[in-house]
Amino acid sequence: MNFIEYPDSDMMMIDLANRIAGDLNAALHHDERACLAVPGGTTPGPLFDDLCAADLPWERVDVMLTDERWVPTDSDRSNTKLIRERLLVNRAAKARHLPLYAPAETPEEVLPELEAMIAPELPIAVLLLGMGTDMHTASIFPGADKLTEALASNAPILVPMRAPGAQEPRITLSARVLDGALRKHIVIIGAEKREAFEKAKSLKPVDAPIKAVLSGADVHWAP
Repeated sequence: MNFIEYPDSDMMMIDLANRIAGDLNAALHHDERACLAVPGGTTPGPLFDDLCAADLPWERVDVMLTDERWVPTDSDRSNTKLIRERLLVNRAAKARHLPLYAPAETPEEVLPELEAMIAPELPIAVLLLGMGTDMHTASIFPGADKLTEALASNAPILVPMRAPGAQEPRITLSARVLDGALRKHIVIIGAEKREAFEKAKSLKPVDAPIKAVLSGADVHWAP
């Protein structure tokens, strides 16, 4: 694991966008296509604003979410809506979007078809993750109903997840798929999350799911 500190979040997002673009370019030098997996939420928006303008052969890039809330894609809570509006625009509009949502009452109903689209594009070439103050990452939450399954070494690609405090069901890439990414970046902002991250390093993944993906990752932090 490599820990990188920045003086402020603006500088971090610019640097991280450049790093991710460089990682994708490197991957595309030896593979025909490269898969980029990104989180939703509030943190990565500014990074997407920079990354979408990167000079890349985006038509050879597959973009997917690390996790999604089970809400329609026009909902303000939809991570899909976020990446459509802030990442899959500008030059990055040429990228292929691998969906993590399909119209259905529950994620279980469409898991097979979603997994079938993702499986051929694995492993993830470049992964971006965030972390919550509870030390969750993607939608792998401490105390979630399928936490053990999501952390298992033989986990499926996708795991439907319901967690205390989560407003709706989630769907998430399993820790196995996330940790198998060829390049991993974790972005953290603020003193509270820094404290949680330091605590997570001494815990087991069942208590701090972020621990499951730290090996070999670049962790980027700004106050």
